[in-house]
Amino acid sequence: IYSVDEESLSNLEIIVPHALADGFINNKRESYRFKFQKIFDQEAKQDVVFDTIAKPVAECVLAGYNGTIFAYGQTGSGKTFTITGGAERYSDRGIIPRTLSYIFDQLQKDSSKEYTTHVSYLEIYNECGYDLLDPRHKASRLEDLPKVTIMEDPDQNIHLKNLSLQQATNEEEALNLLFLGDTNRVIAETPMNQASTRSHCIFTIHISSKEPGSAIIRRSKLHLVDLAGSERVAKTGVGGQLLTEAKYINLSLHYLEQVIIALAEKNRSHIPYRNSMMTSVLRDSLGGNCVTTMIATLSIDKRNIDESISTCRFAQRVALIKNEAVLNEEIDPRLMVIQLKKEIQELKDELALVTGEQRTSELSQEELLRLDKLIEVFLEDNDPDNNLNVGADMRKIKYCFNHMKQLINCSKIDKKFLSQHNSEEKDTNKEVEEEELKKLQDLLQQRNNEINILVNMLKKEKKKAQDALFHLNAASSGSTVLEQSHSVNLEEKESPSSCSNLKEAKDLISSVHRLPFLSRQTGGKMSLGCQEAFEIFKQDHADSITIKDNKQLLKLRFAEAKCLGEKLNEVRNKINHLKGKITQRQFQREALAVSSPSEELNTFDPVEEELRTQIEQEKKSYKTMFNRLKVVKVEIEYLQLLEEKVSMKMQKDFEVWWAEETMNLQQEKPKMFSSPNPASVYPQFLKSPDLPTTGSSETTRFIPNEHATGKNNSFTSSNPPLKTRTSPSSSITLTGDSHADADLLAFMKARQSILEKTG
Repeated sequence: IYSVDEESLSNLEIIVPHALADGFINNKRESYRFKFQKIFDQEAKQDVVFDTIAKPVAECVLAGYNGTIFAYGQTGSGKTFTITGGAERYSDRGIIPRTLSYIFDQLQKDSSKEYTTHVSYLEIYNECGYDLLDPRHKASRLEDLPKVTIMEDPDQNIHLKNLSLQQATNEEEALNLLFLGDTNRVIAETPMNQASTRSHCIFTIHISSKEPGSAIIRRSKLHLVDLAGSERVAKTGVGGQLLTEAKYINLSLHYLEQVIIALAEKNRSHIPYRNSMMTSVLRDSLGGNCVTTMIATLSIDKRNIDESISTCRFAQRVALIKNEAVLNEEIDPRLMVIQLKKEIQELKDELALVTGEQRTSELSQEELLRLDKLIEVFLEDNDPDNNLNVGADMRKIKYCFNHMKQLINCSKIDKKFLSQHNSEEKDTNKEVEEEELKKLQDLLQQRNNEINILVNMLKKEKKKAQDALFHLNAASSGSTVLEQSHSVNLEEKESPSSCSNLKEAKDLISSVHRLPFLSRQTGGKMSLGCQEAFEIFKQDHADSITIKDNKQLLKLRFAEAKCLGEKLNEVRNKINHLKGKITQRQFQREALAVSSPSEELNTFDPVEEELRTQIEQEKKSYKTMFNRLKVVKVEIEYLQLLEEKVSMKMQKDFEVWWAEETMNLQQEKPKMFSSPNPASVYPQFLKSPDLPTTGSSETTRFIPNEHATGKNNSFTSSNPPLKTRTSPSSSITLTGDSHADADLLAFMKARQSILEKTG
């Protein structure tokens, strides 16, 4: 049961009788009283609602104030019908079309001002904003519409990105935009309403007015809000997409209620506008610079009585909020620019009248040259009391300051550049010197390693020469004391092996003179010592015989391939010659047939048949030799590949050996470099017949015996020949043999020369 005060139409009383099912003891409240500014019954007409609610707000908007009208209530209670209207009758038009009609009528009547009108239509569906008036997506799906996002400036003003403002010059254009937006709204059928709007929609009218000749513009906006209806999911029993939509709708309405409660409290410092998109958009409407009117729609029915009471309570909370609406006036920036330009020109004219000079915006070229000269004189003058007088002209003063600033900066830059350049040159020279020093150190280390390796190799060759000399002396010690010439001849006849060993010593000495030749052979890629070591290493390598055999076999295969190629050319020429004979024979037979028609042309020709037989034989021979040539070619390629592999393997083995020798020499420094005196390093190379040597007791020595006559013509041995042996520490002396002595002395001089050059 509900009742409305008929006199004031502002008091509403709802009576809820106790139900018998609740029992005799029931303390529930039965009567609910609410007071509003105006209460409309179910039979109220749309024009009455507009005149009472929307018309005062529209008049405030035309005067320059912001306005908002929004409808709140449960689903199916008539919010959309009140805001937008019905589509069956013209008299069912809602607040939005009637407001548009009223505003444009007033604009046409008022000719004292210039008006500009724009409209926008925003839909908030599942907390996402969409522009319903986008011209690129007319009557399209909701997913295709551009999404609207909220942006906030430092002054906490809300700006909606991607929300279009469509200009409407008359009522017809505005209504067409309204109908376009309504066709894009999300509507669904629910148990409470056959055409329930599932989103919040905000239709905004932007009006700007200005009096002719005035720089003041008034800007105002009117929000017409149709909120989605709240519903109890437990009562409606919806599911799926409808359930998701109901969740978002109830959540946004819950945030709206939180904002309303916070605004109603006097000492509340924080208002939760940012909880939802709808409260962010309606920030000014709810608690700011706006004239706001709320329409609460009720569904007076027994099953909806709880929702109706909740709506009334919410409306009373909204009524407690007080907004301070301010006239929105601002100065037109274009007119302001015009006024400022006019004022500047007037000031210039006054200044020119006082000074007697007509000033331009920029200094002339003559004035600039004059100022440069004054600045130069001022800077060169050493008098501290001297002043730079350019007159009471700010342009000249600014130019002088800027010019002096540039001069100071240029001098600083030059000093900085010079210092940087000098430091860079020093760093560069230091880096170059360090790099050169490092290169020289590396080269010196490499040469030392090469010399040490060559010395070790020459030690081995020297040992071979010692063995050869030892065998030679052992053979001579067994004979009697003879003349030097006779003994030499006798040793050459009786010991041919000693001669071969002596020849090896000669080869070793002559190898010193072959170093430049080896350097030219290797193309200069290796150093001199490395080339000599590689030649010796290659001779002693296990694969040297294989390389020689492969080279010999490769030479034979090349000769065979050359011979086969010549034979193939001969056979090819012979086949071509036989073919030419057959062609000539055929021409002769054809000529004979023409001259003697009685003879048949197709008769068997034994000469031609014999020529064809020869061609077949030559072809077989050609094919046989060609197959053999292919086999030889494959064998040549294989031998070349094998030779290349063996050469690469030998080179890698040499590199490994060379690296090992270098490491050993770096770890253990040879004792021969510990003394700077060459005589102490190689004493065996510096012995002579006039300087006796001492060695171990087991060392065999051959010392020339001087007779009274001064002739050195015999040798004596201090130990028996059969017990002689040479230890690693023994020294080598001259043997008395002229050929052997000459070879050893040459070897000693060559080694001494190398040591002096490298030391």
